[in-house]
Amino acid sequence: MSNVVLLDFSATWCGPCQMQKPILKEIEAEMGDKVEVKLIDVDQHPDVAGKYGIHAVPTLIIEKDGAEVRRFTGVTSKDVLISELSQLL
Repeated sequence: MSNVVLLDFSATWCGPCQMQKPILKEIEAEMGDKVEVKLIDVDQHPDVAGKYGIHAVPTLIIEKDGAEVRRFTGVTSKDVLISELSQLL
């Protein structure tokens, strides 16, 4: 089990969120079990979104050992995410 987690806060009605999804799939394929990717629909889980203070989607949060390390708002490129995640492994 990885201690590095990438949380994707998104919504089905959000166009940029749909653009982010294939990028996350590529990251999952490339990084395998080194990084856990969790998709969180803010409409289905408003309590979780509230806990993290999510005000815009997509928002991506990288956690290591349960603590937030980095936060991105808006569509974030694969290169940026891989670079950030690799530094934590």
